[in-house]
Amino acid sequence: MAAPTFDFDAELQRYQPLLREAAAVGPGDTVLDLGCGSGATTREAARLAVRGSALGVDVSAPRVEAARRLAVAENVTNVRFELADAQTHPFPDAHFSLAFSRLGTMFFANPVAAFANVARALRPGGRLVQLVWQARDRQEWVSEISRAVGNPPVPHTSPFTLGDPAVVREVLTTAGFSDVQLAGLSEPLYYGPDPATAADVVRPLQLVSTALDPLDESETSRALDRLREVMAEHHTADGVWLGSRAWLITARRGA
Repeated sequence: MAAPTFDFDAELQRYQPLLREAAAVGPGDTVLDLGCGSGATTREAARLAVRGSALGVDVSAPRVEAARRLAVAENVTNVRFELADAQTHPFPDAHFSLAFSRLGTMFFANPVAAFANVARALRPGGRLVQLVWQARDRQEWVSEISRAVGNPPVPHTSPFTLGDPAVVREVLTTAGFSDVQLAGLSEPLYYGPDPATAADVVRPLQLVSTALDPLDESETSRALDRLREVMAEHHTADGVWLGSRAWLITARRGA
């Protein structure tokens, strides 16, 4: 049996209302969604920008194709999706009034250059709103999953590169943004209705896959047993939830 597909929208369901409120998409906004995945956040923005539009970009071809199919199925007509790397894509100059991202900006190879490219695409005074993880040691989901499967090798790319507020301010200011603000958030992440499903669902995560890859069959089986046990410790009446901490970052493109 194939493992369940990882559902980022379900995992991040407690954060989405907070990001929506901060983004405050208006009827006339022209929106850029950075790292849009399968496009749920982009389609939501498009529905709010009734006289405007939304563009979602992502480096995953399967997710972009899924986003396009879902937009057609849901009859969202003022939305587009492009297979593109936001770090270098030639967006039109000063075109967007709002750029936002839900955990899609943390893997930039050169953050200053990447955010400078985003700033160039924003109108003067245009807004940037993004959700990023705080530091690794502040994530219950990391510590609990690692407790089960062991600490994997340090990855070449990390989802915690924007976890330091000082780094965030320096990067965004250098890239051409002003009025950089960070608000700390703490919400649980959803991993499924029961421990067995939760253990299966997290297997594609880099945190798990890189820890399991070197193991033989019996070691893998024991690690997965421990993972199910950890998930059982966090099983509640409405599913399996693990704690997390994020920064909600807002900024504006300078004049």
